[in-house]
Amino acid sequence: MKRSFDVAVASALLLLLSPVIAVVAFLVASRLGRPVLFRQIRPGMHGKPFQLYKFRTMTDGRDADGNLLSDHLRLTPLGQMLRKLSLDELPQLLNVVKGELSLVGPRPLLMEYLPLYTEEQAKRHLVRPGITGWAQVNGRNAVTWEERFIKDVWYVENNSFWLDIKILLLTVKRVAKSDGISNGNHVTMPLFEGNASNQKG
Repeated sequence: MKRSFDVAVASALLLLLSPVIAVVAFLVASRLGRPVLFRQIRPGMHGKPFQLYKFRTMTDGRDADGNLLSDHLRLTPLGQMLRKLSLDELPQLLNVVKGELSLVGPRPLLMEYLPLYTEEQAKRHLVRPGITGWAQVNGRNAVTWEERFIKDVWYVENNSFWLDIKILLLTVKRVAKSDGISNGNHVTMPLFEGNASNQKG
């Protein structure tokens, strides 16, 4: 039921929002250049790697030594707007159709985090990751890593179709209010470095 719902809704949204997606793609191409999409390998269900799609929100700015500048220096005004409205996430509807993401589930983080999780935190990979989730409607990026993982595991242990509907409705409310986009001085979340770093950034 969940998978059928995901495919039906994601397919419908891709069709309905195709004009918006086209406009965003044009703006990214004209302001930031190509590629229009940011692609990154993320862990899916059971940690299986997949390629996540997002619209680019940052430049490729580098320092004199060729190292990428910090996120807040590379994030453009267009990128800020896309993140505020969550428009950068729209390409992930393709990931949903492909079966790599669900509409609702723990957000897929970075591959390098996998060996850093406790056994309890690793439960977040027992379900398909999602575009939005329980942690996203209860703080988004403005919570500590510890709080985020607690919410992710709670979702895994209590997930249901009706909980997904509730989360989707709360997501619309969160996006409209632009709550929890950043974490302290960080554009999103600070890097997770293991359980000693579960502190708010």
